[in-house]
Amino acid sequence: MEKNVGTEERILEVAYAHFLSRGYKHTTMDDIAQALGMSKKTLYKHFSGKLELLAAAFERLKTRLSLKVEALLETEEMRFTGKLKAMLRVIAADLAPINPELLADLREHAPEVWAALQDYVRQSGYLRFSRLIEEGIRQGRVKEDINQSLVVLLYASAIQNLIDPKFLSQFPREMREDLAISTAEIYDQAISIIYQAS
Repeated sequence: MEKNVGTEERILEVAYAHFLSRGYKHTTMDDIAQALGMSKKTLYKHFSGKLELLAAAFERLKTRLSLKVEALLETEEMRFTGKLKAMLRVIAADLAPINPELLADLREHAPEVWAALQDYVRQSGYLRFSRLIEEGIRQGRVKEDINQSLVVLLYASAIQNLIDPKFLSQFPREMREDLAISTAEIYDQAISIIYQAS
């Protein structure tokens, strides 16, 4: 059983790297099997198809991200501003590699995985960021009369919409060209704005 878990972790790691670099549409089970040095038949023993593999890879990402953020929130020695910056950096580190092309690919070719990712960002982001804002209020770092839901909404919208190609397509070409920076840079700048404003 442990051997299977190790093998499946390795499969998910390699598959996720392929999805990030080549997109979902252009990644095949053959590509993944070849990169792993295993037969496609062996790969299918672990995962029934590319969609299941994609869904499992994103579940793995969400679980890993949740554990990191929870660990930060539970750290009593760290003050609010440190937690805020660390939390945004952790999220950026895990989500920045998901480029706009892959997100567009998910929306078109794997809508159920796209919907699950959107739901995770909304639900998990709201719950965890709300807890952090409450802590900031208790420490006197955030105004008591602030609307917590609005702060969370602004934060989540800024991050999600900046990497969502469908959202960006609504804006003039000149504005989109001005935003033609990497996802990692977008996160860094969003973090800087939010952190300095807090």
